[in-house]
Parts: sequence; C-alpha cells; structure tokens
Amino acid sequence: MDKRFWSERIQNLIPYTPGEQPKRQVFIKLNTNESPYPPSPKVLEAIRNETGPQLRLYPDPEATALREALAERYGLTPEQVFCGNGSDEVLGLCFYAFFTPGKKVVFPDITYSFYPVYTELFHLDYEEIPLNEDFSLPVERFLGGNGGAVVCNPNAPTGKPLPLDDIRRIVEANPDVVVMVDEAYVDFGAPSAVPLLKQYPNLVVIQTMSKSRSLAGMRLGYALGSPDLIAAINCVKNSFNSYPLDRLALAAGEAAVRDVDYFERTRRMVMETRERTAARLKALGMMVHDSGTNFLFASCPGIPGQKVQQALRERGILVRWFDRPRIRDFLRITIGTDEDMEALCRACEEIMKGI
Repeated sequence: MDKRFWSERIQNLIPYTPGEQPKRQVFIKLNTNESPYPPSPKVLEAIRNETGPQLRLYPDPEATALREALAERYGLTPEQVFCGNGSDEVLGLCFYAFFTPGKKVVFPDITYSFYPVYTELFHLDYEEIPLNEDFSLPVERFLGGNGGAVVCNPNAPTGKPLPLDDIRRIVEANPDVVVMVDEAYVDFGAPSAVPLLKQYPNLVVIQTMSKSRSLAGMRLGYALGSPDLIAAINCVKNSFNSYPLDRLALAAGEAAVRDVDYFERTRRMVMETRERTAARLKALGMMVHDSGTNFLFASCPGIPGQKVQQALRERGILVRWFDRPRIRDFLRITIGTDEDMEALCRACEEIMKGI
C-alpha cells in the first residue's frame, strides 16, 4: 500500500477490526454481540413517523428530547447527558476531551480493543495493566499515579463484572483525573456506576443502545457525567461534527428509552438464555466464565480456539476469536435466540467429540 500521502500521524496506526458481517452466506451470527430480538414496536413506529418532509431539515444538534428521556431514566439533569453516534464515537470524543499527551492513561491488557487505537490516534501515553490469572481486574494498580483510567464493566471480551465498590475505590483514588467506565453491557447483570455520579465529578459513564435496546443499526451511544465533563465532550463534538445523530436515530432512541417494559422483557430473556447455554456448554466439558453480558467467554480444553472457531463456521455459526496472548484459546459467543444457542450447543458437542 502506498502511504506517501498519508499523514505521519496515521502511517503506523493499526485500526480496530470489527467482527465479520457476512454479505452472502446465511449464518447463525453470534460474533458481534447484537441483540437476537427486534427493536421495540414503539421504536419502529417512531421511525416511521419521522420519515417525511422534515428529513430535508437538520436534526436537533443538542438531541434535546433524547437527553431529557435519558436524564429522566437515570435521575439526572439533561446537562449531565451527551448523545453521540454510537458509544464508539462517544468513547473517542471522551479520550480526546479528558486525556492529555504526556500523562499516562491506564486500562487492562485484555479489554475492548478500541482503547489502544484511540490512544495511538490521539498520541496519548498509556499502559495496559495485565488482568489477574482469572481475568479479574487488579484494582490496586488503578489507584492513582496516572493521567486517567478506563474500565470496561462488565469487561469485554471476558464478560467479567467488577463490583461497584471497586469502581468507587478507583474513582476516589484518582480525584484529579477522569475515570471512564464503559458500560456497553451493563444491562445484562452488572452494577452500574451511574449512582456514583452524584458524588464524583471526575466520573463519566458511557453506555450504548446497540445491545440491550436492539439498536445496533441506528448507532446510538451516550455519556453520563457532571455538567462540566459533558461540556468538555460537547466542545470536542462541536469542533468536529455538530449534527452526529440524525432525525431517525433521535426518534428511535427516545422511544427505546421510554419503552421500559420491552427493554426489561428482552434483556431478561437474553440473561435467561445465557445461563441455560452456559450450563449446557459446561456439561459438555467446556470452560465457560461467568458472564454479566450478552455473550459468553468459553474454550474447549485441548482444542485451539481458532480451530473451534473454524469448525463452528463450517457448521454455519459465527463466533469471535481474538489472536491475542492469554486468550487465543477462548471464543466470545453472543447470546442468540434459544434456537440459535441449541444449534451452537449441538455443534460444540460434535466438535468436542471429534465428529
């Protein structure tokens, strides 16, 4: 590839690699942590109602109605809410807004692989702190002496949740820098740090509507924090793209937040299916970590992870494999419908038996 005309800032940048999105062959798709259920009917109605002559006009750059709905849900003020084009964009804006070159940002070595991409893109110094042998977070190593901390809770791709008291310890130990808690999967069984926002002005919580609200296709994410932190994110956003969310996304997001019954029902279904699937895979002899997410982190003892991934693919099932130290023998398996997970379990049984 000819990089002569590339900026020197990106010539050595290694971008994030998203999960496979098949375009032709039909797979059972358990590789990108999407919801197995459709969006709320109220969301679809809201989108239909917004498709008209008003699309010729710019959307609300402040996302006012959506921010008000989120503020009401979490017991905050609208000034404590920022909405962006998916949590990936929100995370990127936060990395730029809160962390300074020359001051080391810390996050785990096994976590969401976009974090080191952001730090490289924005020329930030960082340290990847190794997780413990059981993939738990070594909390003591996050207690001060850094230029900011990022914690994914529950963690990805391990699925392991961190107790709220440990989040509090990290935030309290870093009073002069921002602690970012990425809660992309928090709705599936982990404690949210949102209640801590009233006490700690250095805490920002990032969530998404891609998982628990079935809106991965709409790209809706948001940050929750003090008005001062939210103002910093807006400063970056308005220096880059003042209209990140379109009219359809804004309508869909507000409807999704307000339809609490549908949200509760579908997330509960995912969690119930997760527990049944974990028990079934363990009975087959697989190693399955406890999960607070909409996926499982599992391995087949004695069989390389990539080999298992390929064997599942040959059987029409996509799962995610990471070519990284310590986790090469593990697979991240999204929770699908009960029928999807039954097919997965049958396939894993065949693979374990060498069929």
